[in-house]
Amino acid sequence: MKPLVLTVAGSDSGGGAGIQADLKTMLALGVHGMSVVTAVTAQNSLGVQGAWELPAEAVRAQYRSVVDDIGVQAVKTGMLASAELVETVAELLAGTDAPAVVDPVGISKHGDSLLADSALDAVRTKLLPVATVATPNLDEVEQLTGVRVDSEERLREAAAAVLAYGPRWVLVKGGHLSGDAVDLLSDGTEEHWLRAPRYDNRHTHGTGCTLASAIAAHLAMGRSVPEAVTAAKAYVTGAIAAGFALGGGIGPVDHGWALRREDV
Repeated sequence: MKPLVLTVAGSDSGGGAGIQADLKTMLALGVHGMSVVTAVTAQNSLGVQGAWELPAEAVRAQYRSVVDDIGVQAVKTGMLASAELVETVAELLAGTDAPAVVDPVGISKHGDSLLADSALDAVRTKLLPVATVATPNLDEVEQLTGVRVDSEERLREAAAAVLAYGPRWVLVKGGHLSGDAVDLLSDGTEEHWLRAPRYDNRHTHGTGCTLASAIAAHLAMGRSVPEAVTAAKAYVTGAIAAGFALGGGIGPVDHGWALRREDV
């Protein structure tokens, strides 16, 4: 049987991020992707024009329907929108015997808010403590901890601030810094610095969703956290390099880039 991975996230009608990016990533990496929709967005290459969260009851029902019958080897969370949904999903993760990759989505690629300010405390106190790996970008680190990272040297400080809320590992994504794309993976004692070339390509919509889903896919295959994150970083770097124009704004990364390689 293929490894089973569940994404709990919002829908991106433009297909570049959210549930759609998650399922494309899982397909590309050879695992079976399943989904719990938390919110529906009206979204395209120019931004988010509207967002509607689902009732907590609907999210809980989707999750139980999948996990109780099919099972799961890893769970990835994305857009959770409200404090009630954050608390609901945190409770579900706590009762599931599978690694959880938490992407604490707060702001879209275009600067649109995807998480209510009132939900930040629930992310800190309920969701992060049940995460196997948390994957905040620098804006999300600042939103959650107040730590502003303006140089590679401050990534360690950012990691410590997020780890204080209880995840087993944190991957602080330094993609917003200049120079190479540098991320720091840490559990507080062990560190892994992950570097990749920065490609001159503005079509990067969906990078965070894609990376978190790739980590979950590799964890479901039985890899350790450092192994899973390293493999996921390589996959998303290739997807960024192959990102393509779509609509009049920022296009998506190419989730299927590796499937066209002759050696895959």
